[in-house]
Amino acid sequence: MPPKRKITAKHDDAGTASDTEVSNSQPHAKRTKRTESKIAFELDDTKAPNGQPTNKVLPVTISFPPRVSGTLRLATWNVCGLAAAQKKGFKHYVEAEDPDILVLTETKVNNEPADPVITARFPYRTWAISGKKTYSGTAVLSKIKPLSVTKILPGHPEPDQVKGRLATLEFEGCYVVCTYVTNAGQNLKTLKEKNVWHEHFTAYIRDLDKKKPVIWIGDVNVAPTAKDLANPRPNWNKTPGYTLDETEAFRNILDAPDSPEGTPKFVDVWRDRHPDVQHYTYFSYRFNCRMKGIGWRLDMFVLSERIVENVKMCEIRSEIYGASDHVPVVMELDSGIVTGN
Repeated sequence: MPPKRKITAKHDDAGTASDTEVSNSQPHAKRTKRTESKIAFELDDTKAPNGQPTNKVLPVTISFPPRVSGTLRLATWNVCGLAAAQKKGFKHYVEAEDPDILVLTETKVNNEPADPVITARFPYRTWAISGKKTYSGTAVLSKIKPLSVTKILPGHPEPDQVKGRLATLEFEGCYVVCTYVTNAGQNLKTLKEKNVWHEHFTAYIRDLDKKKPVIWIGDVNVAPTAKDLANPRPNWNKTPGYTLDETEAFRNILDAPDSPEGTPKFVDVWRDRHPDVQHYTYFSYRFNCRMKGIGWRLDMFVLSERIVENVKMCEIRSEIYGASDHVPVVMELDSGIVTGN
């Protein structure tokens, strides 16, 4: 048996997994070859305790059901560094999913990439790039032309803390807001800064919602409830992403406290459609978390309540793991919500 070793991965922000066992054990999988990627596995039937697959690299064959007629497909994926993901099968997922709008978070790019997989597929590309080298970063890649694009958070006292974390695209029918929300930091050292973000972002998204419906997409860096992480009790109020401040802030966006009857609400779409399922979008590379099903649900779609009935599908792409320590989330909704037609 090989000796146990620590597996680490460089991240902008402090990791969220909280387990104590470290192992280099691998899932049962068949090794195969792929011309474009040196490492690929065929998925087998091995499942983690929570029911998600245990593969640690992308499957050799990726395919998805065709989209529902009359809908647009939107996807969000924290790629944990686009350059690294491109070496691990990024293009195979994008080609198979073929979304109409793709949101990427934690891109870590310093300039707009010239990747033909992106440029040939998405004529309208928005890159929010951090002022800090190879840090954070968000992108909205679209086949549909937006009316306008902004990358600021009105009222926030530190614009540099917003740069690379927010992009808002206005379309005829709605706003698409892409975020890579700041992490509360190791030992919660940046929780105060995150609270400032929440204060201004809540006001911002509610103001947008008064004008048009909002589709908020991305890595929100919070597990909203105990169902959204594998080990809620030991992490509560100790680990970034699962504190009282963060969960309350998210809940207050969904349903403003002490608000008059009829005040517009927002809906966490995947959770609304899967009320009791404990599937996650982030699995640390450390501690064999993928095999054990120890994860967090941090990536999501949050919609203005009045357009939720137009959603036809929202799923976690659980098998798309290995190009990043996050997996994508995808949603289909009536095309007119975006295009206005």
